[in-house]
Amino acid sequence: MSAAELQRKHAALEGAPDPFPSLVDEPVKARPSSTTKPDPESVEAFPSLAPSVSTGGQRAPSTWNTAPRIKATASKQPHFSESFTIPVGDLSTAGKDGKPTSLGEVMKRVMNQYKVKLEASTNQKTRQTTFYLRSENKKDIEKAKKSLLAGLSPVVSLVLNAPVSTIPSIIGPKGANLNQIREHTGVKVDIPRRDSLHPNGQTAGTSPSASGTATPLPTGDDEDEPTIPITITGAQPLALEARAMIQDVIASMTSHTTHKVKDIPQHILPFVLLHRPRFLQAAEGGEITLQLNQAAGEISVWGERAAVGRVVESIKSAIEYYKGKVESYTFSLPKRQHRLLTGKGADEVMAKSKCAVIVQSFEEPGDEITVWGLASDLSNGASAAIEVANSAYIHEFPLPGSIAVSRQMLRYMIHIDYPKTLSENYPGASVYAPPQAIIDKANVLSVDIIGEKPKVDEVVREVSQLVGKLLGATKDVAIDWLVHRIINSHKNAKKIKAFHENQNVLVYFPPESAERSLVLLVYDPFSPNASPSPMEKAQKLEEVEKELLKMAKDAADVKSQNISVEKKWHEAVVGRNGTTLNAIIGEDKTLSVKLGADVGDSTTEDIIQVRGISADVDRAVKEIEKIVEDAKNDEIVGSYSTEFEIGQEFVARIVGAQGAGINKIRDQLGVKVDFVDEHDDKDKKKKSSAPRQVKVKITGRKENAEEAKKRIISQANRYADETTEVLKIAHDYHSSLIGQGGKYVVRLEEKYDVKITFPRGEHGDGKPRENLKPDEVQVKGPKKGVAGAKSELLEAYEFEKSNNIESKFTIPTRSVARVLGRGGATVKEIKDNTGAQIDIDKSTDDGNVTHVVLKGTKEAIAEAKTKILDISAQVHEETTDSVVIEHKFHRTIIGPGGQGLKDLIVRCGGPSDGRAQAGLVRFPRQGETSDEVHLRGEPKLVTKIKAELEKVVAGLRDRIVLGVEVPASQHRALIGRGGQHLNELQNRTGAQVQFPGSRSYNAVGEPANTDELTDVDPANLVKVSGTRAAAENCVEELKSQVKPPAPEGITGTIDVPLKYHHAVTQQGNFFRNLRSFHVTVEQSASPQGAAVPPRPATASEAVIARIDDPDEGPAEVEAQWQVVPNYQDVEEGDAVWTFKAPDQDALDRALELTREAIEHAKGMSHVGFLTLPDRSVFPRIVGAKGSTVARLRAESQADITVSREDNTIVIIGSESAIHAAKDAILKIAAPRSRGRRGD
Repeated sequence: MSAAELQRKHAALEGAPDPFPSLVDEPVKARPSSTTKPDPESVEAFPSLAPSVSTGGQRAPSTWNTAPRIKATASKQPHFSESFTIPVGDLSTAGKDGKPTSLGEVMKRVMNQYKVKLEASTNQKTRQTTFYLRSENKKDIEKAKKSLLAGLSPVVSLVLNAPVSTIPSIIGPKGANLNQIREHTGVKVDIPRRDSLHPNGQTAGTSPSASGTATPLPTGDDEDEPTIPITITGAQPLALEARAMIQDVIASMTSHTTHKVKDIPQHILPFVLLHRPRFLQAAEGGEITLQLNQAAGEISVWGERAAVGRVVESIKSAIEYYKGKVESYTFSLPKRQHRLLTGKGADEVMAKSKCAVIVQSFEEPGDEITVWGLASDLSNGASAAIEVANSAYIHEFPLPGSIAVSRQMLRYMIHIDYPKTLSENYPGASVYAPPQAIIDKANVLSVDIIGEKPKVDEVVREVSQLVGKLLGATKDVAIDWLVHRIINSHKNAKKIKAFHENQNVLVYFPPESAERSLVLLVYDPFSPNASPSPMEKAQKLEEVEKELLKMAKDAADVKSQNISVEKKWHEAVVGRNGTTLNAIIGEDKTLSVKLGADVGDSTTEDIIQVRGISADVDRAVKEIEKIVEDAKNDEIVGSYSTEFEIGQEFVARIVGAQGAGINKIRDQLGVKVDFVDEHDDKDKKKKSSAPRQVKVKITGRKENAEEAKKRIISQANRYADETTEVLKIAHDYHSSLIGQGGKYVVRLEEKYDVKITFPRGEHGDGKPRENLKPDEVQVKGPKKGVAGAKSELLEAYEFEKSNNIESKFTIPTRSVARVLGRGGATVKEIKDNTGAQIDIDKSTDDGNVTHVVLKGTKEAIAEAKTKILDISAQVHEETTDSVVIEHKFHRTIIGPGGQGLKDLIVRCGGPSDGRAQAGLVRFPRQGETSDEVHLRGEPKLVTKIKAELEKVVAGLRDRIVLGVEVPASQHRALIGRGGQHLNELQNRTGAQVQFPGSRSYNAVGEPANTDELTDVDPANLVKVSGTRAAAENCVEELKSQVKPPAPEGITGTIDVPLKYHHAVTQQGNFFRNLRSFHVTVEQSASPQGAAVPPRPATASEAVIARIDDPDEGPAEVEAQWQVVPNYQDVEEGDAVWTFKAPDQDALDRALELTREAIEHAKGMSHVGFLTLPDRSVFPRIVGAKGSTVARLRAESQADITVSREDNTIVIIGSESAIHAAKDAILKIAAPRSRGRRGD
């Protein structure tokens, strides 16, 4: 029975008309109704439209009528089936072109098109039709289902507004996701380009919905994101399915959201940050991420949408709370201390006081800081801020010279990032340069260095060294900033680089955005070739300045021109996103165009200023005037288009990777660029010698389109001139041609603007670069540049072949260490002296020999080989041995600076040269616990060293430390001058003696006879170390040299008047004389006054003495002479002097000398002050080693003191004695007689 017949039965039973016409004309009988749901697997409920398969050769009995049926044919039973139900729809517009159709027609068409069996059943009560499909191929079922749905459903257009950020995911890599949706549903999905949209997100010229309502996305609290309308056109269920698939992609992308809590006040932000744990807790386990933008005062919350909303509310609640709670307190601190109150410093203040500290920007005037917090915390906050501000040492390093020179130095430091480098090199110190705003305005510039004082001092020293080198090494050259780009272009790169190579001068151009004209020249202070001569620095700077000015003069003739343009037309000149202005300025950007207020004319904003190269200014002015005129006339200038052709082989390079190149032109100039290849596939397959051309069409504003055309043609011409050459160069010479760090090949690339590729580097897949063979080098670039680079490479290759000869030979492996030297010093010296390249290959199969490879000129190889073989010949057959020496003896054997070990090797007949001794004896390194000492060298020498070491160790093992009591007062005598007596004692006995206070006293250990020394004063304990016999012998000798204590001396006293104290003691000479015969003096009191009365304040009553030259007549020099009484205004009273002497004779002698000194002091009644005009005669007065002044003292019986600080000589004695001394001095000081001509 057909599906139509089955449908009629259902309709008859339910009393509803049949919506589907029959496919056959045979009537059928009514069937009892059933309320059960039809089983789609039941053949009775869903009989096939195709003949059924007979089983067992017999036909199954039918429950339906016996109407004639189509003859059954044998076929395979389908393996796949699927059923689905859809609402009964209106098929009046479901056909092609909107014409009516029927269910039967649709089903017949689907079965004819796909290899499926299709059955249908409609329930009029529920108004739904169920379809059952069977096929051997699952794909056929899917295709049939789509075709059936498409045939039974009306065509609709749905619009889905998708956020811009989700479009890449909807499209997928190379359109994979979008193609999958299209193939699965069979609908048309249209996603417009972003640049074709209006700001509201709708396509230009369309309404928000083409044939239905646009589907908006759920909106949250996060920031509005622009959307793009996606149009889905197709059968209604398939269109709905496609929309659901796209919504799933959008949901997966928007299930997470980002919300920014903006405009958080700077004084509130620190308090909010303290509640981060509370914010995370508000997420209730949801995934979120918090990010802080301190400068902007905002917190970004990213994560699950619901969690983000809760966290944002928590943050906003905290902000509102603190806005109503915190108060402020403002006070002043020096500006340089403000740096300590930012970052970690501000965090420290918050941790100590629960207050936030806010400092002004360093560019702002004033030195105020503000502390924010609860009223009860503000005092603690201010104290904490002051404490942190004073927590580090701050050094303000002023830059020397004029303000212009200081600016030059500072600009150089900023260019090379010197403050950051110093901060990294000296942890614990931070270096800050002032900001640009202060550099431009300040009259004095300085660098602030903050941190620990020792570190700051180190930084100050380094900065001082650099500043010293920079004095006279900087210069500003005024060159219009518009031509900086031309001078500093790729064309002049080699010349500017040569300034550093030839004159050691670095050239620094200011950033183009700064529009500054001063170019900084610096004589490189870090170059090893830098000269300290100021003259040479100035000369080199002047040479570079002349060259730069010449380059500037050759570059352009700069001028400025103002155009009067009403402000309302400025937008037309700028264009959308600055595209029109970009076209006017051009790709070289040698023009400056300022509009309105930026011009700086306070009288009007209806102005445009153009500045640059004269020809470019004239061109730009004309273009601006034309644009303004076009705008005034409301011309439609965006419809202009131009067409031209370029070679097809250049298109990919002009378009760039992922369209980067062409998109740059589109974005800068606001034009549309299309490449049209009009050749069909047949033309492409035909071989033709002529290169194929591709048409380029550019649409947009005329000026912009012409500029884009100019740029594209320029690129194509540049590519057309490009060529590639492959040179045959043996692989062995590649490294020398490349140079260290690629410096040679980079020089060629910069010089000729080419790309040179060597095959020595390989990619991860093992393929060499550019598919080059090992002996090939590729040169790619402009024809002229390739020719020049090729010529130089081949010349260098020929030079290397003739001068880079290779020689190989072997040396005994035992001599390799000697050839290399310590740290490679020996082989490096050979390299430097001969110029040969030396490679020592230790990885050989034969362990007895080592291969040496030499490269260089013939002469260099011969010389280097001779030197290496000579060193190798000195190393005879070697042997190795070892000896066990306790670790505690190692330092003793090695000795200070290794001298003990060196002497041991020499004693055994070994070499005295330190380099030759290296490796003979190797003690365990520091940290190793081994006691084994390794020996390596000639067998005889190794045997001797081993025996000597064992002998030394045996002595050390027998070593003992003994103590002996020696009074501390006798230590100096036993040691002797320069340790002479001590050295003699140690050499005689073979023991070491350590006196208290020596550096090794504590290191030798405790004496073995400590029990015998319990009552000995530590200051008297001398330690003796060595073998037992030597130590005991030395102890006995020390005991024999100890003198018995002196017997108790006898004493005597005498009263000495305090006023005579200074005259008697003679500045301590008197006591030193007494000690010469072992008499000491103790004084009960000492005078507090000066030894000599003060010099009179004026010279009005002074006697003037003349120094007359008998040969010249009148006095030539005058001396001032002043006399005052001695002992006036002095202390009265006596001091008791107690004398201690070894015997009565010494005591009597001391008492007698003291009495004589007192009597002599009584006679010293006057003090004379003799002041000479200058000190030039003082050497004659003093004499050699004081001989003259000593003679004068003896002759005059006066005490004479020659001052070292002024021109006054003090004379003390009786009145007659001081006058005699004065006359004698004046006689010596008188000018000497001079011989006359003719005498």
